[in-house]
Amino acid sequence: MNKKIQITETVLRDAQQSLIATRMPFADFKDILPEMDKAGYYSVECWGGATFDSCLRYLGEDPWERLRKIRAAMPNTRLQMLLRGQNLLGYKHYHDDVVEKFVELSIKNGIDIIRIFDALNDFRNIKTALEATKKYATDRTVASGCISYTQSPVHTVEKYVEMCKELKTMGFDTICLKDMAGTMSPYEAEHLIKGIKDAVGDMPIILHTHCTTGMAYMTLTKAIESGVDVIDCATSAMSNGTSQPATETMFYALQQYGIPCGLDEKAINAVNDFFKPLKQKYIDAGTLNPKSMGTDSQALVYKVPGGMLSNMIANLKDMNAMDKFDEALAEIPNVRKDLGYPPLVTPLSQMVGNQAVINVLMGERYKQISTEVKNYFKGEYGVAPGKVSAALQAKILGEGGKPVDCRVEDSKRTGEEFAKAKEALGDLAQSEEDVMSYICFPDQTKKFLEERKVKEQNVATYTIEEA
Repeated sequence: MNKKIQITETVLRDAQQSLIATRMPFADFKDILPEMDKAGYYSVECWGGATFDSCLRYLGEDPWERLRKIRAAMPNTRLQMLLRGQNLLGYKHYHDDVVEKFVELSIKNGIDIIRIFDALNDFRNIKTALEATKKYATDRTVASGCISYTQSPVHTVEKYVEMCKELKTMGFDTICLKDMAGTMSPYEAEHLIKGIKDAVGDMPIILHTHCTTGMAYMTLTKAIESGVDVIDCATSAMSNGTSQPATETMFYALQQYGIPCGLDEKAINAVNDFFKPLKQKYIDAGTLNPKSMGTDSQALVYKVPGGMLSNMIANLKDMNAMDKFDEALAEIPNVRKDLGYPPLVTPLSQMVGNQAVINVLMGERYKQISTEVKNYFKGEYGVAPGKVSAALQAKILGEGGKPVDCRVEDSKRTGEEFAKAKEALGDLAQSEEDVMSYICFPDQTKKFLEERKVKEQNVATYTIEEA
């Protein structure tokens, strides 16, 4: 067991998404980027997931500009993003031409590794993103096929091995097992990794997990013994709880085993020292909730990922309904069963979590059904992994109603969405990136661009007066 194990650092994306609901502004971490560039990470996950939405909605930042700044400060490190296949970074499926353009712009603005997944593991929904990644690839581009890992009566080792074979056949460069709720046990990791390695040979395998249930360090250790190639970690100040295992801890353990990982110890310690006071700032401000920092073995029952938990806490706090937290948590497995055991990853995690909260707050199950859940039953997100509730399906689709069994956005490359977005924005749009942001998040983007225009006009007026 002496082959090299590489480490992806997640502090700029999933760690902060899981702990503080993606509320970390660029200004908070910009000064440490040059040091992170020296650390020797396999990659730094810094974009995608909820960062795009959060930049526009809460932080007043242009997500594309944020990416370009990170790229400029970290020229030697591969930058990584998480892409939800046909969902991109939003909560619905987009047309193929939109998906292709988004991937093109992501690579153009600095992304090297695109980790592509579908919440239902319906691989028809990741094909366009893969093809676009290959089309616009540079010599640093990596297309990583991602499996949303969960446990249920319909998810087996054999099924996951077959999924990995399919990802290899599709042409992905690496495969990532995404254990978003941290429920993968050491036993499961051993059997999964060995089974997958036997099936796909020397294709690099990546394991992404969370510390939510307390098993992550044991799971990573067993995965390393079983042949995994890359593990996701977070600098220790922003690790554990609903985040990833600590980078420095895994580095230390790997050193004792004599396993190289390519990290510079001085650099990774400097990164952690930088984030220590930031963590305290978030705690003091109430941005980092103590619930997100603890270990909750009940997640083994609820299968709730960190980002879903932190968002659920934030939403219940906004509604002054934190007293319903435990009840809403207990309702999640029931909703998940009714939906055919989907993996709880965005956007399915939000859909299931929101519906569980609605059921609890309304005092009656499915008295009110969200639009997203209705669309799920119509087949707009793909094929459910297992059998859905017949009663709920009949309530949504009518007696005898059936979901559409096809990829909803097949062959739609008309360019119509771009034309409509450009027309709607007018002179607010200064780039293709602005238009793409509007397509993904119209309300948030328009508000952001209007505020940007006012700021630019104020700066111009100030400059003229100074002159």
